[in-house]
Amino acid sequence: MADRGALYMVWGRDPKVERALERSKKSLAALHPELPIEVVLIDASDPFKGLLEKAKMFERSPFQQTLYLDADTAVLGRLDSAFAKAEHFGIACSIAECPWARRYGGIEGDIVEYNTGVLFFSKKAKPIFDEWASLAPEIDSSILFLGPQGQRLRMPYNDQCSFAAAVDKLRFSPFVLPLNWNFRPQWQRSFFGPVKIWHSYTEVPAFFAEANKYYTQPDNIIQHHVSTG
Repeated sequence: MADRGALYMVWGRDPKVERALERSKKSLAALHPELPIEVVLIDASDPFKGLLEKAKMFERSPFQQTLYLDADTAVLGRLDSAFAKAEHFGIACSIAECPWARRYGGIEGDIVEYNTGVLFFSKKAKPIFDEWASLAPEIDSSILFLGPQGQRLRMPYNDQCSFAAAVDKLRFSPFVLPLNWNFRPQWQRSFFGPVKIWHSYTEVPAFFAEANKYYTQPDNIIQHHVSTG
């Protein structure tokens, strides 16, 4: 069993997803050529059952320390620090762009929602993943939201709901990475410092590579950046 590696889970054979996956794997290999990569193909014939498989990523990983990445990510910087935090705390991850998990039907109160598209974890996190897998088929993870015309719409299920519930139920404290480690340009429009992981199907603007190159010089001043990605 390798000490560290990256895990992807891919649902079906969508050409858009396959192109994004190749982009992500290439970006990871460019910065971490030492990391083995495991890709798990999930049957997408039943979307709900397929989504539940994400909660089983712990048992799918052949690594002692794992970086789980959604296919629509691109790695822009070295990730050693987050691996180290996951080894110490069990999980290192970012708070979701919508941090309020109570948007789901099965959650109340101020439970924090984390983005499960980028997760660093070690074997210490097994209890959280066991609880996540247990809660995923049971909890109401539907989301009521407003459409572009103000109409009330409902997303039937989402994997982040049961993850948030598992973290809260077990009173677990993951190491919280800043948004630079899971940058979502659709919602996050500004940031400070280098972006480590881009999380979107859109192409990474050249500006991000230029900013990251700037930050390779340790004496350069941390700046506020505005994204148009």
